Amino acid sequence: MGRASKREEIAQAALRQFQAKGFNATGVNDITTAAGVPKGSFYNHFSSKEESALEALNRYAAGLRFDMLTTPGRPPLERLRAHFEYLGRDTLDNGFAGGCLAGNFGAEMADHNEQIRSAVQRGFGRWAEHIQGVLTEAREAGELAGALDVADTALFILSAWEGALIAARADKSAAPVEAFFRLVFGVILR
Repeated sequence: MGRASKREEIAQAALRQFQAKGFNATGVNDITTAAGVPKGSFYNHFSSKEESALEALNRYAAGLRFDMLTTPGRPPLERLRAHFEYLGRDTLDNGFAGGCLAGNFGAEMADHNEQIRSAVQRGFGRWAEHIQGVLTEAREAGELAGALDVADTALFILSAWEGALIAARADKSAAPVEAFFRLVFGVILR
């Protein structure tokens, strides 16, 4: 019987290491040690650390629960709030450590690695499109003022969220996340 592939263990370890340490502070040895595999196993499944980072971004995005934004049965703005509440709980549960992997990679790597910058840009673009879709539904349902530009508002909400996560990490406090909810849902989308 052949040996099981270690790709899954390596990919999961890479995601955890990149989220905990960032791209530059994570070495292939860190990933393989966390996965419990020899260093050579990494290169059987990934051609480079960059390739494993791109896989980590894909896995991270899959955990963002975009399905919460499109699940029928709840009003659009309620779904949007539930999505960000879910993400906020993760931030609080992790003691304000880690943050958003896409935001972290964007801040750390956008000026130094075109492949990662482009992947982050595409990920943020998809996320903003999901938010824009919810805002469009909310406007059509009469929950939002018709004059509100949903594309700009979606980009602003996503940018505000990423900023709130950075500030929460720096402050080791929920205050920035709480301010995000008060302003976005209590003022802008009211």
